[in-house]
Amino acid sequence: MQHRNSRSFPISAGVLLGLGLGGFFDGIVFHQLLQWHHMLSGWYPLNSIDNVKLNTTWDGIFHSAAYVVVLLGLYVLWQRARRSDIHWSRGQCLGAVLLGWGIFNLVEGVVDHEVFKLHQVNETVPHEQRIFWDIGFLLWGAAMLVIGAAMTRAGTQGRVHAESSLQPR
Repeated sequence: MQHRNSRSFPISAGVLLGLGLGGFFDGIVFHQLLQWHHMLSGWYPLNSIDNVKLNTTWDGIFHSAAYVVVLLGLYVLWQRARRSDIHWSRGQCLGAVLLGWGIFNLVEGVVDHEVFKLHQVNETVPHEQRIFWDIGFLLWGAAMLVIGAAMTRAGTQGRVHAESSLQPR
């Protein structure tokens, strides 16, 4: 009967971790390693030392925000982990992280790339090809969101089915 009163995996912690990890991946891979874009390179192209400095500063602010979101996710996870009635689920955890990462990609892709035009995913390709990289980034985010939601939901339903099988008939 203890399972009936148990609380589900802290989905909010996984979503926060996914948001932060999505930010880290974007910043480390796209900004630093591949150098496809920087935070404000759509507004301030990397054609002067001053613009490079400005973009580097805003990349650092972006990384700092991602760091804070990951710390917040870890804090929520730690707070919940101290409870003995939490139902831990790898599938729900991974699903929630994918859900958060997908949300990050979709918000980043729509708001930063299309609405404010802060930058585009790959600014090293000819201008007319950049939209295809942006669309690919959005599709990747949508896929992570859908898969993450399905995994999170499947983990919850699996828990419900397991609990109902414990009930006396």
